[in-house]
Amino acid sequence: MVLAATADPPARRGSDFAQLSRRISGAGLLDRRPAGYAVRIALTLAAFVAGWVAVPLVGDSWWQLLVAAGLAVATTQVAFLGHDAGHRQMFRRRAASEAAGLLAGNLAVGLSYGWWVDKHNRHHANPNHHDEDPDVGAGALVWSYEQAAATRGIGRRLARRQAWLFFPMLLLEGLALHVASVRALLGRTPDGRYATPMRHRAVEGLLLALHAAGYLGLLFAVLSPGKALAFIAVHQGLWGLYMGCAFAPNHKGMPMPTADEDLDFLRKQVLTSRNVRGGWFVDVALGGLNYQIEHHLFPNMPRGNLRRARPIVRAYCAEHGVPYVETGLVESYRQALAHLHEVGRPLRG
Repeated sequence: MVLAATADPPARRGSDFAQLSRRISGAGLLDRRPAGYAVRIALTLAAFVAGWVAVPLVGDSWWQLLVAAGLAVATTQVAFLGHDAGHRQMFRRRAASEAAGLLAGNLAVGLSYGWWVDKHNRHHANPNHHDEDPDVGAGALVWSYEQAAATRGIGRRLARRQAWLFFPMLLLEGLALHVASVRALLGRTPDGRYATPMRHRAVEGLLLALHAAGYLGLLFAVLSPGKALAFIAVHQGLWGLYMGCAFAPNHKGMPMPTADEDLDFLRKQVLTSRNVRGGWFVDVALGGLNYQIEHHLFPNMPRGNLRRARPIVRAYCAEHGVPYVETGLVESYRQALAHLHEVGRPLRG
């Protein structure tokens, strides 16, 4: 999908984002919210710790699968905190942000913070650009006709029915994230250099090892091997599903710019992003990522300010003839799945 035509913008296109930024800054929406984040962190960690405390209390029982499901939700909420730390929404200082990100990502979730930051920064720089955005690179799913045409073997078979397989495949996303984290930590280029830049590689490795030891040690100490494996399958499967469902509505099915399209920052971010309407429940469930347009324009804006920024950004886009896409949660999934189905159409022919 290519970018749709927009209304003629003002002559000084290069200044469009600067004008919007001044409005947002003047409204105080880039200011940190330490009290709000203190409450959010406390509630999230309380739920996460309570879930793990429940494991030895419930004991060797199949009721543990309910605990695993609850922990999948809590784990995703901790991952959202790691996301906010990576964008320095919580703390102004880099050291504090990195410490929070390492603890939330590597220790609590088992996800490499350094690998994720590198990958996520590349996504923000060129959202939905299939040559430069790693989130739409060819892999288990294909996002463009060109990627579909290049698939071979089992990947080609999957691409034919990828819209139907999307949610089942997300059950493996948690495992894929753990594997990618370890590969990034250890992976080297042919000249012997580490392939993924990380500021704290040794610390990341230690925290990932502590996570694995604590996670597996507790489960196999409390549960029989069969129940422990079932717990892991439910927890990791639902965590991956939840993560995928939180990120899928944001860009999937939105225009995918090409190298020939010269877009300024405002249009590059707005035209490729989709907001999801909803009240406080959707805000919490999606970790604030339902305000994807505002988040991409102002990545370091605290999560609690995104809702307040929305009317300002939406009005500004209307003034400048820039399409501002917003839809309901179910409709966002329908659009994403429709795009996946369309991309696989030539392979079904």
